[in-house]
Amino acid sequence: MKKFLLAILLMAPATIWAQKFAHVNTQEIIQVMPEYATARAEIEKLQSQYEADLKSMQDELQKKGEAFEKEQATLPDNIKQRRQQELQDMYQKIQQSYQDNQQALQKAQQEKMQAITTKMLDAIKQVGDQGGYVYVMEMGAGIPYISSTLSTDITAQVKQKLGLK
Repeated sequence: MKKFLLAILLMAPATIWAQKFAHVNTQEIIQVMPEYATARAEIEKLQSQYEADLKSMQDELQKKGEAFEKEQATLPDNIKQRRQQELQDMYQKIQQSYQDNQQALQKAQQEKMQAITTKMLDAIKQVGDQGGYVYVMEMGAGIPYISSTLSTDITAQVKQKLGLK
């Protein structure tokens, strides 16, 4: 029994050294994916559309506000109050539209990035399985140190798996 335990203890360090580790730079991969460029363009287009809509609403509010300022002295109190309420309602509508647009933009960005991330993670898993790696660590994840002599950089292999240069 003692010989068996001794043999296991002597083999333990050998099994630790037999494990293979890899690291990958996902930001570098994502930056060159055509899907990322397409997603960015679509998000920027959507953002521009939202900004144009808000600008139009703000311009309308400003025009109505200026018109109200000019007429205010000559208007009866009931009409003055109604116009003030209309201006307040328009202002609140603009604020709500801004919040809705920001949420829609964030949701669209998350959906588009999810598909890109999933595709990249699948490629990382395939490369990791093919290479027999125990762990594949993200370079940009804030890990304080990754030894380049004990860990293999598989970024190029993942790019190749995705058909990227």
